[in-house]
Amino acid sequence: MNRTFTLMLMSLGLLYGSTSCSEKKKEKEEKVKFLVTSPLQKDTTITKEYVSQIHAYQHIELRALEKGYLQKIFVDEGQYVHEGQMMFQIMPLLYQAELKKAQAEAKFVNIEYQNTKKLADGNIVSPNELALSQAKLEKAKAEVSLAQTHLQFTAIKAPFNGIMDHFQARLGSLVDEGDLLTTLSDNSKMWVYYNVPEAEYLSYKSHAQSDSPLQVKLRMANNEVFDYPGVVQTIEADFNNETGNIAFRATFPNPKGLLRNGETGSVLMTVPLKNAVIIPQKATFEVLEKKFVYVVDGKNKVHQKEVTVAAEMPDLYIISSGLKADDKIMLEGIRKVKDGDKIHFNYQEPKSVIAHLKTYSE
Repeated sequence: MNRTFTLMLMSLGLLYGSTSCSEKKKEKEEKVKFLVTSPLQKDTTITKEYVSQIHAYQHIELRALEKGYLQKIFVDEGQYVHEGQMMFQIMPLLYQAELKKAQAEAKFVNIEYQNTKKLADGNIVSPNELALSQAKLEKAKAEVSLAQTHLQFTAIKAPFNGIMDHFQARLGSLVDEGDLLTTLSDNSKMWVYYNVPEAEYLSYKSHAQSDSPLQVKLRMANNEVFDYPGVVQTIEADFNNETGNIAFRATFPNPKGLLRNGETGSVLMTVPLKNAVIIPQKATFEVLEKKFVYVVDGKNKVHQKEVTVAAEMPDLYIISSGLKADDKIMLEGIRKVKDGDKIHFNYQEPKSVIAHLKTYSE
């Protein structure tokens, strides 16, 4: 009786121990299961950012065309001026006197010409003498025209609508011919210059459509995006051999006058990528500033593999080398394994993985 009871207890103990070990083993297996996915391969676009310089559509220097004292200033620094508006007056007295002298000379020569013409009509003087008198009259008229031009140069007017910069000469200053007075900027539209690497230029040209110009955006110095998009209108002819870049020029409308000549910012340009290999950023880790992923082989072993990131998107990397579309990569638990470990995993489709990333959008 006692022996039978003892055997029953031993059997129950073995059964309990076997069940307990099985449950622990099951728990252990569940703990080491990792989430695995594959890269997503698809055509996409990325936004590239390029440091840029902002220039006014027209930006010129206004210089004195004649020597003299700066007699009047009709405008102020920073003022918006209209085409044809008076800006500066250089003392015109000398040029007024020269004009009067030239006009008097022309009047005298004209009288001589009229007298010579009457004599020539009466065959008293030769035709050559009449031609000489006429040439003297033409020369005198040219002197009048030149004097008028010099006088007009003393009145400096705005050649177009624009905003003035600060004065380089003050009222009463003696200015020489060619001295800088101020600068004038037409900010109605802006030219924004930025440099594009050769590989990105080739990608852009390969996908660009001639009938639809590329639109770009501008991030200003305060990190805000400018309200109005621009259009790439010009690409320079030559690459810079030292930097491997080529200059693009985008034109932006500036109806509110917010942008000014000399500002800086960043151009945001959308670049198309064909058959891009996309992976979540959290599937990567860094070693000595290089990026790696864990690739799962056919025997469920993980191997550390270096990848090259071509571009970065929110929560995603676009990989240019190191991965194929059918590779399996660890998505979670990459800090819990080492190269060569065999793992158990659950596989999740890449579209499903990426769709659940909080900042991703199609």
